[in-house]
Amino acid sequence: MRRSSRPLTPLARLGGGRWEDQRSTWREAKPALIASALQRAQGRPSGNWYVVAAGSEVGSRRITGRTVAGLEIVLWRDSGGTVHAAPGACPHLGAPLCESVLREGTIVCHWHGLALKPGGIPGWAPYPVHDDGLLVWVRLDAAGGETPSSAPFVPERPASDVSLATVMTVVGRCEPEDVVANRLDPWHGAWFHPHAFADLTVRQTPAAAEEAQNAAADRFLVDVAFRVRGRLGVPVRAEFTAPEPRTVVMRIVSGEGTSSVVETHATPLGAGADGRPRTAVIEAVVAHSRRPGFAVARQAAPLLRPLVRRTAARLWRDDLAYAERRYDLRSQGRFPG
Repeated sequence: MRRSSRPLTPLARLGGGRWEDQRSTWREAKPALIASALQRAQGRPSGNWYVVAAGSEVGSRRITGRTVAGLEIVLWRDSGGTVHAAPGACPHLGAPLCESVLREGTIVCHWHGLALKPGGIPGWAPYPVHDDGLLVWVRLDAAGGETPSSAPFVPERPASDVSLATVMTVVGRCEPEDVVANRLDPWHGAWFHPHAFADLTVRQTPAAAEEAQNAAADRFLVDVAFRVRGRLGVPVRAEFTAPEPRTVVMRIVSGEGTSSVVETHATPLGAGADGRPRTAVIEAVVAHSRRPGFAVARQAAPLLRPLVRRTAARLWRDDLAYAERRYDLRSQGRFPG
């Protein structure tokens, strides 16, 4: 019988030493290189599509309210499970429809009983919606200002029947570009998140602007170990790409979990009470493994998803401090480079 060459465990012993003794990465993390990658990402079309929620957050029994780029919107599903989106203010006297009632796919305004069906009425037109099975996207042409597209760019993911997926959302006081810039700086990983990453080396940086004709070629390639406990971790090779202005995709290209993805979507919300912008970081984690034991993990998905979300939220508590600091410096004209 032919034996598999796959090791019994994906764990490996990590490099030792103190945090302050690891190899510095500041020389490699050139501000101009990161800024150039960010500029190219911002130049790619989005078709005016924004990620607004996890699909699991939009139901057929209640209305979900969101604010995107300063626009109030409401989301709901009809009896067939189709997602709809529309302006969040009632066209009659401006009632907040997120507080209204949903009856068989129709919004019934709680102020005066105006019935608003998914097809809309004069003065209240629905928005184009794309439900990709994990995330809900809404096309807001007035906010995006680009040439509209019929559908958003949805990153390739492992099939849902062989993967474990979850979505985490946090909000920061910054703009989407600050979130994207954070993800296009892989060098900070082991320094800023030593509890999560170790033995990080950036193997490849994006091609020069004139050579990077598409997001797939315009990538960072990184060797890194996901720390499990102490000096044990799971080494992988991952790529970071920015397929559109508000999205960065981390994909494992070799090692344990090959084809797994982490999609980071930065959705502008508008200004907060303090006048500073707010951005929602909506992060989808889609994990996959060819190990037989992963089938067991998928069966335990209801228990594992909260753990994955907590881990992602902990990383973003750090990274939002990074993004918010970047916004502060930019708004004061003090950002380096």
